[in-house]
Amino acid sequence: MKAVTWQGTRKVSVEEVPDPGIQQPTDAVIEVTSTAICGSDLHLYEVLGPFMSEGDVIGHEPMGIVVETGSEVTHVRAGDRVVVPFTISCGHCAMCTAGLQSQCETTQVTEYGSGAALLGYSKLYGQVPGGQAQFLRVPHADYGLVKVGTELPDERYLFLSDILPTAWQAVKYADVPAGGTLAVLGLGPVGQFCARIGLHLGSRVVAIDPVPERREMASRHGVEVFDMGKDGIEAIRESTSGRGPDAVVDAVGMEAHGSPVAGLAHRATALLPDAVARPMMQHAGLDRLQALHTAIELVRRGGTVSLSGVYGGAASPMPLLTMFDKQLQLRMGQCNVRSWTDELLHLVEDSADPLGTGDLVTHRLPLSQAPAAYEMFQKKQDGCIKVVLEPKKG
Repeated sequence: MKAVTWQGTRKVSVEEVPDPGIQQPTDAVIEVTSTAICGSDLHLYEVLGPFMSEGDVIGHEPMGIVVETGSEVTHVRAGDRVVVPFTISCGHCAMCTAGLQSQCETTQVTEYGSGAALLGYSKLYGQVPGGQAQFLRVPHADYGLVKVGTELPDERYLFLSDILPTAWQAVKYADVPAGGTLAVLGLGPVGQFCARIGLHLGSRVVAIDPVPERREMASRHGVEVFDMGKDGIEAIRESTSGRGPDAVVDAVGMEAHGSPVAGLAHRATALLPDAVARPMMQHAGLDRLQALHTAIELVRRGGTVSLSGVYGGAASPMPLLTMFDKQLQLRMGQCNVRSWTDELLHLVEDSADPLGTGDLVTHRLPLSQAPAAYEMFQKKQDGCIKVVLEPKKG
């Protein structure tokens, strides 16, 4: 089969790789019909190279049609249409039953002290072949696979794999009081959904992003948008009686610009031998923290900062004095996808499309164009906000 493979920093290619097969009775194999490029895929593309191997199949936002199932997979069968959550979880351990599937004790990657294994996401998370491919083996499919309907287009369901539950969890963690104001930093795909979910749940939503196309998309859904910079921050503060919003979602994470030192560290680790770079990544503070510091500065006293953007530095400095003085709550974590999919399924199937799943994808491309798509997405060219690859189109 053909699959998108990691070949080095800022280099992916579509290669012929072996077809996947059933390895465990809880496995399934699906034919992938749609698979998206996620903002966190750019971390592999740019930052996390020391934890990758040449030829790794990447991607963690797939859906498709079941081809084959193991003997213990009974809730789906060949021919069913399914979405694949990016977190690989068993459904029966203490963490899963507590609703913390991203901490699954069955699939935890203990070698690196990481939580549950993830599809297509480096040695840190199990080095499991990913979903930017024609076919995909799904571990723990007996619990993970989400069966969906057959009439709606893929894009109505596809984002249940990652970014929609990720955004839902971020807004839930933000715990905005009734009638309160939610600020969203970053209007990439997750930020777009965070903003729409906040509005759907009854909050006033303001958002900051430097890219005009992203602001325009958010404003179509009723979000009050501001450009990056002090003027936007002050305008939001003034509109909240000088206090700041009740909660802030940081939907940017370590791809944020603003720290030349962190940017240099990212580039330096990409050039080092893996044996040297890995401990540096694991023990050093390598994140660009502008978005997080902005969230802490902007939120009102006694408010909540919710992190959905991914950070990778193990020793990144935090303004603890400010956080303590402002009496802030800070909530974060990898998304517990299966805790939210049942709740979200009826919303994506609603004919009114209240979360705007039909207004996110800006580029639909065949799998063969993945290398160009990665470059375009990273550089924010051609108004690119969300790319969906379609393996059946070549």
